[in-house]
Amino acid sequence: MKKRDIKALPAFFALVGPALIIYLFIIAYPIGYSVVLSFSDFNPNRGGKWNFVGLLQYKTMFADPNFWHALKNNLIVVAVSVFGQIPIGFVLAYILYRKLVKAANFFQTTVFLPHFLSTIVIGILWRRMFEADGPVSRLIQLSTGDPSAQFDLMLYSNTVMIPIAFALIWIYTGLYMIIFLANLQKINDNLIEAAKIDGASEPQIFFKVIVPMLAGTILVSVILAIAGSLRGFDLIFSITTQGLQRTNAMVLPIFMYQTAFQNYSNEMRFAYGAAISNVIVLISLILIAISKLMSRKTDY
Repeated sequence: MKKRDIKALPAFFALVGPALIIYLFIIAYPIGYSVVLSFSDFNPNRGGKWNFVGLLQYKTMFADPNFWHALKNNLIVVAVSVFGQIPIGFVLAYILYRKLVKAANFFQTTVFLPHFLSTIVIGILWRRMFEADGPVSRLIQLSTGDPSAQFDLMLYSNTVMIPIAFALIWIYTGLYMIIFLANLQKINDNLIEAAKIDGASEPQIFFKVIVPMLAGTILVSVILAIAGSLRGFDLIFSITTQGLQRTNAMVLPIFMYQTAFQNYSNEMRFAYGAAISNVIVLISLILIAISKLMSRKTDY
């Protein structure tokens, strides 16, 4: 190492040191502690004593049907985010960019407005809409003429994610619309005009010109959608009530919360929750790696 580089070390550590310390204590330490905790039988009711139990927590988790049920629901949320929110947001952004709709500013504000609202408030709003005596049930009763007709999708495990999917699309589509619209506005209009002169139709311009140019933005949006879906807690927690509904709509963060903080009086439950959180991170990394691999395979 040159003397000039050695002299620069104090300045380097002065600039990097504070951020590094914050990162180690706020991010690195909790992650490392969670990993270590998942290999123990730690229970706060035993006075902080713990023993090394190896992979016992992970074996218990993979044998737990609640884990697989929560994982299935979480993958549904990921699919809704990646194949619902992002494509719809992209199409809406393209419509605004190409000025294919009148009152574009009003349209843009209306679609993005739900993102400004509290997720808890939105969850309570959608829960009220989908309740057995809510507005949706009233509309069904009026349209069918059957006063006993009810919107009961929230009551069954195989249909409870449908109303939640509508709520997820309603909230977050506007965010991706703004992301894509901001990047669309950076594209040189001459490229689109040249494509039109060559006889390209509007769908051809979209798929052959716009989509390849925004491949990086699409990948970033997919990563954001996956990360947000796997850590999503507040919307589903608030849109479902205690008991059967919340059990049917359980996702991994809710499963972790109920395991670690509501049932921690049981043996090994706190460490069990740490194991669940580690698996959430691992699944997120795997899905992000798959999305990056697919983007390379398609040359985007």
